[in-house]
Amino acid sequence: MTATATAPAPTVVGQDRLDLWLIATPGPDTVRDRLDTSELDAAERKRTASFIRPSDAATYATAHIALRRLLGAYLGRPPQDVTFVREPCPGCQGTHGRPAVAHPDPPLHFSLSHSHGMVLVGVAGRTVGVDVERLPRPQTVAVCTPALHAQEREELDALPPPDRQAAFGQLWTRKEAFLKGLGTGLGRSPAADYLGADPARRPAGWTLLDIPGGPRHHAAAALLGDPPVTTTVRRLPARALLPGAAAPDVRADAGPAL
Repeated sequence: MTATATAPAPTVVGQDRLDLWLIATPGPDTVRDRLDTSELDAAERKRTASFIRPSDAATYATAHIALRRLLGAYLGRPPQDVTFVREPCPGCQGTHGRPAVAHPDPPLHFSLSHSHGMVLVGVAGRTVGVDVERLPRPQTVAVCTPALHAQEREELDALPPPDRQAAFGQLWTRKEAFLKGLGTGLGRSPAADYLGADPARRPAGWTLLDIPGGPRHHAAAALLGDPPVTTTVRRLPARALLPGAAAPDVRADAGPAL
């Protein structure tokens, strides 16, 4: 039997708190040989095995093990006992809306994103969306820019090409984080909402935050309502995902923040 992380006492995440966790994906060999996929449910293990590229499987497995360990720490449950459901779709009320924890006690909201070796988890006391993306290629910027809000396109067109690439990357992560917060994802047109460089023109009722994602990634978070009193960005090391590792310390005052 493989040892798994034990569950601590629950941690209450209030309305005034946003916790953001960055996790760098270990190499595929480490994921295959050392990470404990027994904490994943059957659907997650099947999804991990379905990837053709080992690096994609490693990122997916890392993301979902990290999510379970973090949520288990907040909820005071073993990681494998965290059960997920889907909220109703805001458009059609179908069962394919935003992912959520089943019957969270204490209440909490989360969002998960992963891209090319980096994972971002957001945990809050109210609705949250997060996104992390690899720095975009020039071809990606050229293809995707026409799909943006008209004012976003104007802002990007006014920049020199090197600055345009970076600005697009940060803009796109804001947009995806916001759409995940809404629960629609890209089922809602990217042109419908302004998420550009001017905070005053962004959607009312939401707080948008740019997150330091490291040298190869952009990251952002969208939180429903006013800015939180406390926003903490921390890194969860790969060793925290190994069998027998202690549960992550998710207290607000624990560990160094970025």
